[in-house]
Amino acid sequence: QFASLFSKPNAESGFNQPAAMLNTRHLVRRTDAGRLDTLPAAPPTPVGAARSVVEMESNRPTLAMAHERTTDTANVAVAASKDSKAAQGVTVGNGDVLIAAITSCTNTSNPSVLLAAGLLAKKAVEAGLKVQPHIKTSLAPGSRIVTEYLTETGLLPYLEKLGFALAGYGCTTCIGNSGDLTPEINEAINKSDLVCAAVLSGNRNFEARIHPNIKANFLASPPLVVAYALSGTVMRDLMSEPVGKGKGGKSVYLGDIWPTSEEIEKLMKYAMNGKAFRANYAKVKTEPGKLWEKIRGVSGTTYTWPASTYIAEPPFFKDFAIEMEADHADGTGATGKNNAISVKGARIMALFGDSITTDHISPAGSIEASSPAGLWLQAHGVQKADFNSYGARRGNHDVMMRGTFANVRIKNLMIPAGADGSREEGGVTLYHPSHRTTDSVIQKMPIYDAAMTYMAEGTPTVIFAGEEYGTGSSRDWAAKGTQLLGIKAVVARSFERIHRSNLVGMGVLPLQFKPGESWHTLKLIGSEIIDVIPHPELKPQSEAKLVITRADGSRQEVVVTLRVDTPIEVDYYRHGGILPYVLRQLLAA
Repeated sequence: QFASLFSKPNAESGFNQPAAMLNTRHLVRRTDAGRLDTLPAAPPTPVGAARSVVEMESNRPTLAMAHERTTDTANVAVAASKDSKAAQGVTVGNGDVLIAAITSCTNTSNPSVLLAAGLLAKKAVEAGLKVQPHIKTSLAPGSRIVTEYLTETGLLPYLEKLGFALAGYGCTTCIGNSGDLTPEINEAINKSDLVCAAVLSGNRNFEARIHPNIKANFLASPPLVVAYALSGTVMRDLMSEPVGKGKGGKSVYLGDIWPTSEEIEKLMKYAMNGKAFRANYAKVKTEPGKLWEKIRGVSGTTYTWPASTYIAEPPFFKDFAIEMEADHADGTGATGKNNAISVKGARIMALFGDSITTDHISPAGSIEASSPAGLWLQAHGVQKADFNSYGARRGNHDVMMRGTFANVRIKNLMIPAGADGSREEGGVTLYHPSHRTTDSVIQKMPIYDAAMTYMAEGTPTVIFAGEEYGTGSSRDWAAKGTQLLGIKAVVARSFERIHRSNLVGMGVLPLQFKPGESWHTLKLIGSEIIDVIPHPELKPQSEAKLVITRADGSRQEVVVTLRVDTPIEVDYYRHGGILPYVLRQLLAA
């Protein structure tokens, strides 16, 4: 499947790469002295010991270690023997597995697949298979009980021998907290535009969620995660091709190491011990941990906001008024601002395709140094090594609004395609000056920068998208960030249920095209001015009028469906969102 997707165009969910480049290999950069420029090795961790989040972030495989062990890795194609080819060092190519993770969600509550992963690891070690040392492997269960029964069954040491040592309990690789790859591998990927892979046992594989430089992300069961880590590539069909070379250069197939149902069942008694579960969860109260016990709350009638880049007073009530603005027939409120019903004179912020996920809208993973959020953090004295992630900084709106639409893989189709049909990736847009003059210039800039410029001009903005807008995790910041960027409406062919509701809850109008219509059929290019005029009564799922004014002055009207689906959502929207609605209800009580 990967091979067929490699050269397919982006429009067909492919990677748009030349087929001739599929099997090329690229040597990872070395210094003139023959040594590798690597990050310092992390301090050694005792086998089986828990690792803190900080250590997990810094615990990256070093290429120095990779080169030291290259000739000892029997199942690595580029290092099968101690010849000059092995001495050349580590190479990377398309389809290479660089991250393999058994993660906390979805599968780690299923003891049969965790035991299967351990049994597969045991058989693989006994067969002489090894994982390439530059592959980032990790085990992050959702519960301590998992490591208890893996220890009792004697399987944890085998997983650890293959690199699947305990990284921590909770969200790690599946939400982008794997830590970085080595700088040399990142450089090789970017320089050669490689499509490398991650294999994980979670339930999310959206673009750039796992790692910004890993474009192919595959979901698999825990035993298959281990198998693909051993294989080192997703280019190999493990149903018919060997996983790798074992002792004596013998080919080892998946069937040779796959555990039987009987083997798994024999160990299930260790995982289904009710007494162990009760004892483990009792420790939450009796042994909360020293760090937890050190936490001290604050007292007082109001909260004093600290000077922090992690938490800040949100601006959602900044312009709050007890009375709602009056509605005018011309789409303006009593103060002359756009009211909570109509949107007038809006510019298009982005033209998106299908399946724009909440990860595209509000990424939770790593923060790029050159992104608006990264620049803001640096301006506030935060070093890149201390950026942490968007998810960790969700309490600071200054970071999160700058991260909205900042996914490194998102494609704004307003930006013209390249000669080969490729699309620029990243959260950029074309800013169109609201008041055109002879010397007005259309500028390409980050979506955040354009949003701030439009808001300073008093110009609302809208988003156009395809099918399944907002699919994925029910991430509230995907709606909150949209509102903070001054985006008043999202017009799409269809919406994911929860994100649609969240948009209404933040006072952003979701509008759905009629069947057969889209921004493509309307031939929108992003230079148009948009008016949104719902029916004055604003009934659930009523019709609204979309008025498109093109650059040449021509106008077109299109009927769309108002995706405010319930009477209470109508109230939320009229009040500008659920937060001002609830506050007005409390003040009126």
